[in-house]
Amino acid sequence: MTRGREKKIMAYVVTGACVDCVYTSCVDECPVAAFHEAPDKLLINPETCIDCDACVAACPVEAIHAEDDVPEDQQEWIAINLTAEEFPVIEAAKDALKGPKCVNPNAA
Repeated sequence: MTRGREKKIMAYVVTGACVDCVYTSCVDECPVAAFHEAPDKLLINPETCIDCDACVAACPVEAIHAEDDVPEDQQEWIAINLTAEEFPVIEAAKDALKGPKCVNPNAA
């Protein structure tokens, strides 16, 4: 399988735990600027991600998973991450959003 326009293959996926938290420590770990910033979450661009997993350990709310390991109740996030290119690339960490729906506003 290849990464192409006909069939996108996701390496890593940001899931719902990121919503309203938007901790960006993962962004600094990414060597290829695969993260995009939506208003209330981060997304990983599958066309850019090189499957290195550097971002996984940096996420304080454990929102990043390999596509094959996305929890069953979070499967819709695979498709949501496919929309990453609709949002600007984020290349450096910044203050977390820590909004009212954040699963753990004290994580980092």
